[in-house]
Amino acid sequence: MLNKNDSRTLGVYIARDPDHVYAFAAAPENLPLWAPGLCSAVRRDGAEWIVQTPAGEMHLRFTGSNPFRVLDHWVSPEPGVEIHVPMRVLSHAMPAGTGSEVILTLLRQPGMSDASYAEDIELVQQDLQRLKEVLER
Repeated sequence: MLNKNDSRTLGVYIARDPDHVYAFAAAPENLPLWAPGLCSAVRRDGAEWIVQTPAGEMHLRFTGSNPFRVLDHWVSPEPGVEIHVPMRVLSHAMPAGTGSEVILTLLRQPGMSDASYAEDIELVQQDLQRLKEVLER
């Protein structure tokens, strides 16, 4: 059984340079290409982005460009509610060259059922796998 303070860090290895992975994943316009679990479309609205999700439109804002490859973002499912999503691209040295580890921590939201949290975990895992597939093509 999960508890209300659960978090799950999910990750995927990508056989691409971490700066390349960061640049691709940091561009909100690319979200529909690799994160269909989050959104099917995205558009800019001032400093924020609006994404079309399975649950309707949501506002998104992102950490600005940085040398640390931090991809944190905040999702606003409704006015006054903001969900922090920590995400990083790490350098992953391998004998055959440098790759990347993309990690995302999914924080269980208050009142979220076990089934909903498990579904979110599965969707994030699928999105990370899709990111890998897109970037390794």
